[in-house]
Amino acid sequence: MYSQTKRVNVKSLSISFVNIVNKDDHPNLSLSFASSSPHQLLRIQGSFIMASTLFNASCSFPSIKVIDCKSHVGLRSNVSQVRVASLPIATSQRRSLVVRASNGHAKKLGRSDAECEAAVAAGDVPEAPPVPPKPVAPAGTPVIQPLNLNRRPRRNRASPAVRAAFQETDISPANFVYPLFIHEGEEDTPIGAMPGCYRLGWRHGLLQEVAKARAVGVNSIVLFPKVPEALKNPTGDEAYNDNGLVPRTIRLLKDKYPDLIIYTDVALDPYSSDGHDGIVREDGVIMNDETVHQLCKQAVSQARAGADVVSPSDMMDGRVGAIRAALDAEGFQNVSIMSYTAKYASSFYGPFREALDSNPRFGDKKTYQMNPANYREALIEAREDEAEGADILLVKPGLPYLDIIRLLRDKSPLPIAAYQVSGEYSMIKAGGVLKMIDEEKVMMESLMCLRRAGADIILTYFALQAATYLCNQKR
Repeated sequence: MYSQTKRVNVKSLSISFVNIVNKDDHPNLSLSFASSSPHQLLRIQGSFIMASTLFNASCSFPSIKVIDCKSHVGLRSNVSQVRVASLPIATSQRRSLVVRASNGHAKKLGRSDAECEAAVAAGDVPEAPPVPPKPVAPAGTPVIQPLNLNRRPRRNRASPAVRAAFQETDISPANFVYPLFIHEGEEDTPIGAMPGCYRLGWRHGLLQEVAKARAVGVNSIVLFPKVPEALKNPTGDEAYNDNGLVPRTIRLLKDKYPDLIIYTDVALDPYSSDGHDGIVREDGVIMNDETVHQLCKQAVSQARAGADVVSPSDMMDGRVGAIRAALDAEGFQNVSIMSYTAKYASSFYGPFREALDSNPRFGDKKTYQMNPANYREALIEAREDEAEGADILLVKPGLPYLDIIRLLRDKSPLPIAAYQVSGEYSMIKAGGVLKMIDEEKVMMESLMCLRRAGADIILTYFALQAATYLCNQKR
């Protein structure tokens, strides 16, 4: 038993504790120093100590055979008093010594606060760097009286730090949905009109591309299939084949990445031998209600495979309500609907149709897609889709229709999606290849503009490239 008590007054305590207790005599001994500050802790196991922090308070601890405060180095303290108390140690059990700091205040270095304040009040002001000189204007600059302006908005743009503080719109990889083209082949086939994009083999290349996207924070994709010609017919029956390309791909992806958010395209054009989004009557009329019947079966098939969001892009009247009812009847109440609410009959879709080989065999899509000249019509479509149960409203294309994005953002409480379509993507890529623009900067500016207009999510072929850029910016 240790019973010796000592009182030691020191100004600077340096401790190594190597010879405090012989490890062979007391193998289970442990000594801990603790204080009210969580970072001030020392522990000794046997005769070994690890210490790297300053111990800066009055404290008391039990004595053990040898303490020579003069001979130990490596740990400084402003300890004003150390009280050594006795502590019994039984060799038959684990033994420990615990030292806790008292609530005493450590003495500060230099002058006290009151002395510093008194010195300043007496005129003894500490030196500081001089006021920087006023920058000189270039020779020839006219000397004028400053304009009498109450507001100078440029003050809020004066430096990168100020601009970052007042930035109104942010963008992150979580805002991107990555459109991916898939086909039955095993190799990835480049798409000539869309540099950097491929028809991905559904079992190999697709999984690799999804892995790369997830690595930079993009966890939402939308699938577009290149369907073999032999499987196409006028009524697009392959669209609801439970073992078709899209359902198979969904099951594969969900098996590999259960938390991946999978959007699907609901339309007949990839499956139709006519290349239209609906069933075509012999006089060329697109049949609305019959098409909606097929779309409901397609949406249910995709939900059954594991799709999180089905996205009717066909622009048939009443299809959102019919799909909602069909999904609910089959028990898929939790599957969302992203409606292509304002899908315009645009010329910006050309590269996409090359990617899927889905050009209409005759005519155009103007009887069901919207007139690019119309603005108010988007409100009609939005109100109908809201009433029918849409969860997300989408505008397509993106940049040429920023006003429509803003219109829906202001008028609807639902999330707004924007589709930066293939033509937009290809123009930026082509401009970058020709060195006519800075591709990376234009890419990011275009995406930021879509966000600024009111888009919550953006379907963009730049998703992987833009997310990689954003990740690098944070490093």
